[in-house]
Amino acid sequence: MLHRKIYQLCCDGREVWIFLRDQQRWIERARILEIEGDLVTLRYEMEEDDEISSWEEMVRLESIGAVTQKLASVPRGNAEPVVSDDCPEAEQIPNNRFPDSTGD
Repeated sequence: MLHRKIYQLCCDGREVWIFLRDQQRWIERARILEIEGDLVTLRYEMEEDDEISSWEEMVRLESIGAVTQKLASVPRGNAEPVVSDDCPEAEQIPNNRFPDSTGD
């Protein structure tokens, strides 16, 4: 099951966060490049002391404890989400949802 999910993520080309059980660490914002047998090739970047390093690492499938991915991101604060004109009217968010905070 995990092998199929990792293969799907590899085909999608999305960023993932992977927890390595044997090393007890997370690899953040990685791309799965390739799966060959029980080896998974990952590429990710790390920033340390104003320097960005790009890494490519091969890990065993059995050492992967968890794989997560970002589904969406929403800005914080009093910002209205963008509403598409193609969206059915019943699913659109009304424009007056957030009261004006200026205190008119």
